[in-house]
Amino acid sequence: MYTRNLLSVLPFITSSHALKLIISSYGPQPYGSPGTISTLVHTNGTSSLEVTQKNQDCGSQSSWLEVSPDKTKVLCVDEFNPTGSITMLSLDSEGKLTKLSNASTLGGPVSSAFFGKDDSSIALAHYTPPGISTFAVTDNNTFQAMQNFTFPAKIANASVPARQDTAHVHQALRDPFGQYVLFPDLGADLVRIYGVGLANKSLTEQPPLKAKAGYGPRHAVFWQPDGKPWDTKLFLLHELSNKIVSYNVTYPECGGLEFAEVGEFSMFGDKEPPAGAGAAEILTSPDNKFIIASNRLAPMFTVPNADPKNETKIQSDSIITFKPLESGQLEFVEIVASGGMKPRHFNLNTKGDKIAVANGLSENVVVYQRDVETGKIGSDPIASGFGLGDVTNVRFLDE
Repeated sequence: MYTRNLLSVLPFITSSHALKLIISSYGPQPYGSPGTISTLVHTNGTSSLEVTQKNQDCGSQSSWLEVSPDKTKVLCVDEFNPTGSITMLSLDSEGKLTKLSNASTLGGPVSSAFFGKDDSSIALAHYTPPGISTFAVTDNNTFQAMQNFTFPAKIANASVPARQDTAHVHQALRDPFGQYVLFPDLGADLVRIYGVGLANKSLTEQPPLKAKAGYGPRHAVFWQPDGKPWDTKLFLLHELSNKIVSYNVTYPECGGLEFAEVGEFSMFGDKEPPAGAGAAEILTSPDNKFIIASNRLAPMFTVPNADPKNETKIQSDSIITFKPLESGQLEFVEIVASGGMKPRHFNLNTKGDKIAVANGLSENVVVYQRDVETGKIGSDPIASGFGLGDVTNVRFLDE
């Protein structure tokens, strides 16, 4: 992701804390109130995640975070409409964030992906108004606008009119070889595909992957079996159908990507998705052995309140785990509580033995232990924080 030319190294001293997280949260109503980037710390011997640092330089609708590998820089995206923004922040050893630069973008950015030589360019997916934008990141950590792609404001004969009356680009995803950037479009039932130019700065439109009508592709992950980098799969998560569809991916000599569907899998295991559910995030475990995804607004569990002083239990959405097979099939492992409602995002630490879940509607973040061999997530949180606002993104800092 980040490299030396766009993120100059700042000292980062390992803390004595058991773990440290960074989160983004939407600003409270009324619309336009500042959003917050917060550092959360869990200390050994406690069960609480405490807010130790706050920053409100990312705008009112802080929706997405990227953290540099050396943990010295954070890029945040503001989903505000009609004009969004991206902001670069420095991060010190205590989790304090300081604004370095900011740039205005098309409205509604919700996801980012770095691409090009040394990852020196960034692509943004814009939900509303629908679009794609790209920026160069300079050596002094500023942004230079490069390209904007916009899409029709209306879609005729939409399969799900309430959600698909217009395009809604929801994710930016780079392919494993850095040759393409993919953009699932929930509104158009497409995965838009762009090739990375020879100069590694520009994107060129390629034929899209057409999703099934009314499925609403939201996010995706690439996966390759260990030791087989030529055998590429795409697991495409759909918000409206609550299904994962898997594809074999090939790279024809003439350019572009070709997809052959392998199968589709319910986000609720052997059960059909309930009405009103909305699948959210999908990730690959750090050891490449499991695919993990989150379900929203379809509570299956009751869990303790993240506030230890509140004995009232709360409803909880779910996290589902699959084991990917070389065939491209997904083998169900388990479905467990997310720790609250509306888990828009979650993150695993580098070892993969902890998972942090951002439950936006419950305004909490919950951390669970995870068995790296079985892929199963523990039932009791090891740490939790509450009263955090509508949390949209979570990342591990110290682990």
